[in-house]
Amino acid sequence: MRDHANRTYLFTPGNHPRRVEKALSLDADVVILDLEDAVAVAEKIATRDIVREILAKPRDVAVFVRVNAYDTTFCYGDICAVVGPDLDGIMLPKLESVEDLKSVEWLIANLERKHGMDVGAIDLLPIIETAKGAANIRDMVQAGSRVKRFAFGAGDYTRDLGMDWSMGESELLPIRSEMVLASRLGGLEPPIDTVFIHIKEHEAFATSCETPRALGFQGKLCIHPDQIGPANAAFTPTKDSVAWSEKIVAAFDEAEKAGVASIQVDGYFVDYPIVEIARRTVALANTLKSLGKL
Repeated sequence: MRDHANRTYLFTPGNHPRRVEKALSLDADVVILDLEDAVAVAEKIATRDIVREILAKPRDVAVFVRVNAYDTTFCYGDICAVVGPDLDGIMLPKLESVEDLKSVEWLIANLERKHGMDVGAIDLLPIIETAKGAANIRDMVQAGSRVKRFAFGAGDYTRDLGMDWSMGESELLPIRSEMVLASRLGGLEPPIDTVFIHIKEHEAFATSCETPRALGFQGKLCIHPDQIGPANAAFTPTKDSVAWSEKIVAAFDEAEKAGVASIQVDGYFVDYPIVEIARRTVALANTLKSLGKL
C-alpha cells in the first residue's frame, strides 16, 4: 500500500475514465473510485472491469475503491473484483455493526491470501452514515480490525435521521464530536469528515473544513477538484504553528531533563498536555514533509 496523507479524499465515478485520469493528476492525498452512489444500478457490475483496468495502470497517488454497502447485492462482488496488489484501500459505506465489519475483513483477508499479499495490506475505511452505525461506533472502533480510521457521511446520515443538512452544519456537531471521541477511545487515528455538497459556496466550505479540524478530524472527503486546495490548507499545519510547536517541544525537553514539567515559553504556560499537542503538530508536519506535501 502506498504511503499517503489523509487530508483530502477525492471521489470520482469509477465508470468515467477521463474524470478518473484528471482526478489522479490533482493534489488529493487519496483518490476514491466510486462503485456506489456515483454509478447507476444498471452500470455497477460493468464498472468493476473499468476500475480494475484503472488500478492496473501506473500512478503516484493512493487509490481506494468505494464498494456498495454490506447489505446490498453488489458488495461481495465489488470486493472480490477489486482486491489485489494494485489496490490501496476499500471504502465501506454505511457500516453498522461489528459483525458486518468482521465479515468484510474476513473476505478481504482471504482475497489477500489468494493474491499472495500480506494479510492487512489493504486499508479499510468505513463510513458512518446511519443512526445504527452511529449507535454502534464505540463497539466498532474497539473490534480489533485492520481499520485505522473512520469517515463520516452527512448525506445519508441526515436522510436517515430526517434532519435538515444546513449550509452551516451546526446540526452535525453531536455526531462529529462522537466520531472524534470514539476514534480516540478505540486508539484509532482521527476521523475523516463528510463531503460538502454546496460546490460554489467557497466560504461555507472553508467553515466545513475548519469546524471539524478544530474538533479533531484529520481530513475531508471531497467531491470536486476546487475543494482539494482549501481542504489541504485547512488540515495542514501552518509554518508558524510548526515553528511554535518545535519551540515548545525543544524548551520542554530541556526543562524535563532538569526535572521540571511545567514551564513558560514566551509567556505561554506549557505542561504535558500542551507539549503533547505540539508533538502531534510536529509529527504531522514531518509526515507531510516526507511525502513531499509540505
